Amino acid sequence: MSSKIRVLISDSTNPWFNLAVEDAIFRTMSPQQRVLFLWRNDNTVVIGRAQNPWKECNTLKMEQDGITLARRQSGGGAVFHDLGNTNFTFMAGKPDYNKTVSTEIVLTALKKLGINGKATGRNDLVVEDKMGERKFSGSAYRETMDRGFHHGTLLLSADLTQLAHYLNPDKKKLAAKGITSVRSRVTNLNQIVENIDHKMVCDAIIETFCNYYNEHVETEHISPQALPELTGFNETFAKFSRWDWNFGNTPQFTHSLDERFIWGGIELHLDVNKGVITEVKLFTDSLDPAPLELLEQRLLNLPYNTAAITTAINNLSIEYPFHNDVLMDIDKWLQNTIN
Repeated sequence: MSSKIRVLISDSTNPWFNLAVEDAIFRTMSPQQRVLFLWRNDNTVVIGRAQNPWKECNTLKMEQDGITLARRQSGGGAVFHDLGNTNFTFMAGKPDYNKTVSTEIVLTALKKLGINGKATGRNDLVVEDKMGERKFSGSAYRETMDRGFHHGTLLLSADLTQLAHYLNPDKKKLAAKGITSVRSRVTNLNQIVENIDHKMVCDAIIETFCNYYNEHVETEHISPQALPELTGFNETFAKFSRWDWNFGNTPQFTHSLDERFIWGGIELHLDVNKGVITEVKLFTDSLDPAPLELLEQRLLNLPYNTAAITTAINNLSIEYPFHNDVLMDIDKWLQNTIN
């Protein structure tokens, strides 16, 4: 008789790998099975399916510091992950899929460790201190016709200063559609249980999960070197790794920029859809607007990223060397503004 539950832990800290594993398990699992997947990512900002990374994150600082951007398939807001986080995913077929059950399993597991948390609002877990409620977990959800999953992150000993660095974007003039993150007062659980760590939390959640379903199974460890048969995994991993998914799958927005140089001022309006510049309007009081008029044409239909824009400007500079100084000024400006 096959087990009604399955428990998996990822030994990888690559967010694209972990999100691909999650998606592949979800698509291939039996609707009669209950799955627990535990994982963590290193130095990553994870955004919701309908979010704009340029609006939610300091993408320039992320690039400078080697922080990975990952877009998940569920909704919700942007979160920062490091090795001080533990992430959980509960999967089940319908009609048994129930977010309340998975939330109670997490809270019961934490209570065994001495943490009295509670669920509040739409998707948060909090603890109370003398300053009031402090959030230590946020969740998101995904459902199809016959199954659903609830996943979330637990702050154990995360570097909250890094969280503040990468989730506070530079103030850009973006008119953007999509979901905007709501910032909350957060805390690490090591403020309550000093020695709490990833293994301790995983063990407690696994034990509580197995007890709830009254069945104990062997935990499966997953890594790139030990990957179970998951139909379509390679294609899914490739998708989660691509710029087209993480940046390009962004709802339509407009970015308005302006700057003044020694040779004159420039005002630039970019319409961006799915990560591609679909319309460009450029205004300037430069005494020689010719290079800027050419640039307006060259930006159209480019990916909205500094590599593509720099390549276009460099090519333009080769074609029109007398405009090199102006074009290099613009390139430097856009490198620090588009990101």
